[in-house]
Amino acid sequence: MPDDLYNRDILTWSEHQADLLRRVARGERVNGVDWEHVVEEIEDVGNSQFSAVESFLRLLLAHLLKIQGWPENLSVGHWRSEVVSFQADAVQRYAPSMRQKIDLDRIYQVAREQVAPAHYDGRDPDSLPERCPFTLDQLLTEHWSALAAVLAAQRDG
Repeated sequence: MPDDLYNRDILTWSEHQADLLRRVARGERVNGVDWEHVVEEIEDVGNSQFSAVESFLRLLLAHLLKIQGWPENLSVGHWRSEVVSFQADAVQRYAPSMRQKIDLDRIYQVAREQVAPAHYDGRDPDSLPERCPFTLDQLLTEHWSALAAVLAAQRDG
């Protein structure tokens, strides 16, 4: 196989490498395993899953903040359904080893910075908490209404 196949055709490269690795697993001695790129791709799988979870958490938080910021907006129903969807996606991809790496405060700040300048219904949002009021467990397990109640309690308390 050409040396630059990894850069030219990742699909063909990955199929070939998978075939070689299966043969190695069966005890065959084979040449041509592109170990450097195989290791890199394995690492990328984990990093991709981690990034996806962070992204879904950010989107979940942004939509919760929209619900908090504009509770009378006609889009609230849509935002709720998005919260449910993003939560399900985060749960599906979440692995316990991610807990120690997820910086919920940073993710929340990014979501807040996205929502804070928005103007729905011709107005700024109602007050948005400065700090993340949720734990990771809450975001991964609580019903959207319980999460919205946490934000409302922050506003009212």
